Amino acid sequence: MVSKIHHVGIVVENLARAYGFWRDTLGLPLRREAELPDQGVRAALLAAGDSEVELLEPLRPDTGVGRFLAKRGEGLHHLCFETPDVDAALDTLRGRQVPLIDDRARAGLAGRIAFLHPSACHGVLVELATPPDHGPLPESPVRLKRLVVGSRDPQGTGRTYQALFSLPEVAINGGARIMLGWEGGGTVLMVPAGEVGGLEGMVALSMVAPDIRGLIARLEGAGAAILPGAAEVTVEPKSSHGIHLHISRYHFP
Repeated sequence: MVSKIHHVGIVVENLARAYGFWRDTLGLPLRREAELPDQGVRAALLAAGDSEVELLEPLRPDTGVGRFLAKRGEGLHHLCFETPDVDAALDTLRGRQVPLIDDRARAGLAGRIAFLHPSACHGVLVELATPPDHGPLPESPVRLKRLVVGSRDPQGTGRTYQALFSLPEVAINGGARIMLGWEGGGTVLMVPAGEVGGLEGMVALSMVAPDIRGLIARLEGAGAAILPGAAEVTVEPKSSHGIHLHISRYHFP
């Protein structure tokens, strides 16, 4: 049903300020930006390897994204999978009585989109998108590697995602964890909530930067709060707009 992670959505207070980190410091190329009055947001898509990062600034406090920001602050908002035919995917999910927010696809920044109800995916807001053909994504010095999801039952959560989206499983070292997606990046890692402070839902992003030294230099130059290592760096949420962000030199250490 899905072919890759199209993007991960992040709510920010101010899009211009968020560009300072995601575009200017990390170096993610801006693909497109638009104001979407029907959704109550100003949104931007930035390339991150084979996937993208979507930044969402609420236009008003009385919108869904506005209420999210007021309640939770900046941070991870939704996960979007790319599908070749969002209308057909919705028909399939509706036939299986999967809870949906959108009964019909609509226009969005990512193309034709539709959202599932978070109850369908263990508290994660999942979007499906059939994007227009804008050509290949531009090269990016930092690539999306993995979204980390906390769960009381990672294996059960993983089975739900496999049943809904036919996600392939990526081999890892057993245990309670399960990883789904596509090797080389674009995976979803389900971990026990106890490993991430009892949190459930989307909890962290992992990215890859082959030039890790250059990235660390840019982060230090921007005054970001970081914990650097020889081949990795962790950015504290206060500097990455609420995101627990880990960036390494390699896809698989």
